[in-house]
Amino acid sequence: MAKKILIVGGGYAGFYTAWGLEKLLRAQEAEITIVDPLPYMAYLPFLPEVASGSIEPRHAVVARRRHLRRTQNIAGKVMGISHASKTATIVPNAGEPFDFSYDHIVVTTGSVSRTFPIPGIADRAIGMKTIEEAVGVRDRLVGNFERAVSLPAGSPERARLLTVTVVGGGFAGIETISELRSFATALLRRYPEITFDETKFHLVEAMGRIMPEVSQKTADWVVRDQSRRGVEIHLDTQLSSATGGKIELSTGEQYESDLIVWTAGVMPRPFLRDTDLPIGPRGHVIGSPTLKITTEAGEALEGAWTAGDTSQVPDISSTPGPGGFCVPNAQHAVRQGRLLAKNIAAELRGEGVREYNHKNAGAVAGLGLNTGVFQSGKFAMKGYFAWLAHRFYHGLAIPTWERKWRVFGGWVGHFFLSRDIVNIEAVETPRAIFEEFASRPK
Repeated sequence: MAKKILIVGGGYAGFYTAWGLEKLLRAQEAEITIVDPLPYMAYLPFLPEVASGSIEPRHAVVARRRHLRRTQNIAGKVMGISHASKTATIVPNAGEPFDFSYDHIVVTTGSVSRTFPIPGIADRAIGMKTIEEAVGVRDRLVGNFERAVSLPAGSPERARLLTVTVVGGGFAGIETISELRSFATALLRRYPEITFDETKFHLVEAMGRIMPEVSQKTADWVVRDQSRRGVEIHLDTQLSSATGGKIELSTGEQYESDLIVWTAGVMPRPFLRDTDLPIGPRGHVIGSPTLKITTEAGEALEGAWTAGDTSQVPDISSTPGPGGFCVPNAQHAVRQGRLLAKNIAAELRGEGVREYNHKNAGAVAGLGLNTGVFQSGKFAMKGYFAWLAHRFYHGLAIPTWERKWRVFGGWVGHFFLSRDIVNIEAVETPRAIFEEFASRPK
C-alpha cells in the first residue's frame, strides 16, 4: 500500500521535499500531503526588495498548487503531533479540527520572529518574515511620504513619519535598512517637498558588529557605505522602549519613529514543545545529519524527519555554524529539503540514506540599488558587481523557471521604468469605500 507522508509546513524545506518526492516516487509508492495555512511558499531573501519596490510581491512567492501536481494541499495548521500513535491534529482554515494518520512525518514548520518583552514592540513594530509584512512596510513608507508633505516642515509629526528604525544587524536587518534607504532616496525625486536631511534611518544592533556571516573587514565597509548613504548605525546598543513610537536606546538617545521593523532573531514555532517529538533547549526539533528526528541520546524515531529553520541538525561540514548546528537560513533549508526527499525515497525502498554535509556557497547581500557585498572564504567583493552577483544568485535560486522569468522580467522593466512607487495601503480595508456609500435598510 502507498505510504502516507505528511509534510508539516510548506516553506523552503517543505516545498522542496514535496517537489523532490513527486519526482522520485511513483504514485503507488506514496501519498504526499502538505499542511500550511498559506497557499504559497515565500522566497524570503527577496523580502527586502519587495519592501523597496524592486520586486513585485506575487513574484516573490511560489504557488504550491501550480507546481506540486500530486501533492494534496490542506489549508490549515498542525496544532498537535502524537508520533507514538502516528497521528497529527489538523486545524483547517475553514471547518472543524480532525486527526490525520501518517506513516512518515516531515516537520518543516520554519521559524517566526523572536522578540523580547520590550515595551511597545508588540504594539508598534512589524517583522520582515512574511510577504505580507514586506508589502506592509513598502506601503507604509510610501504612505508616510504622502502624509508628510501635507505637514509643516520641521514639525514633530512630519519628522516622525520620515523616520525609520530597523532593529537587528544581521543579514535581514542590513538588507532591509539598506533597501529602504535606497527606496526613500529614490522617492525624493517624486516628493520635492521633502529634503534628504529630513529622512532619518536608524539601525540598532546589540553587538559590536553587523553581519557575523562575513569578515570584520567586509562588515566595517558596509557600515561606512551605509553611513555615507544616510543610515545611522548604532552598535553596542539595545532598544529599551518603543512605546507609542518613541524610541529609547540604551545609550540614552531618544527620538520618534513611525516605522519600526524588527529583524533581531527567529525561533521555531512554540506549539512543537507540546508534541511528543524530541525538542532541543531552544525549541528546535532534534535532528541527525541524515535529517531523521532523534532523541537526545541519538536514537532515530521511525518515520520522523525534519529540516530547515525548525530543526536542530548537526553541521558536519568543514566550517560548522555556531554551536555546531546548521544556521537557520535559506541555503540550508533548500539543500536539506532536496536531500530529505532523496532520503525518504531511499528509506521507502530499503536503500541507504545520506548525511547532510554541505559546502558553504558564501554569503551575498543586496544593499540597495546597485550596491552589495559578497563573501566566500577570504574572498570579498563589494559594490556594483557584488550587487549583480546577489541578483543573479537569488534570481536563479528561486524555485521554478516560471518564477525566475517573472523576477528577471520585473528587474528588466524597472531598469527602464524605475521602481513602482504606487501605494495601496487601502487594500488592508478593501470594503471601506463600499461600506461608506452602501445603502442600508431604513
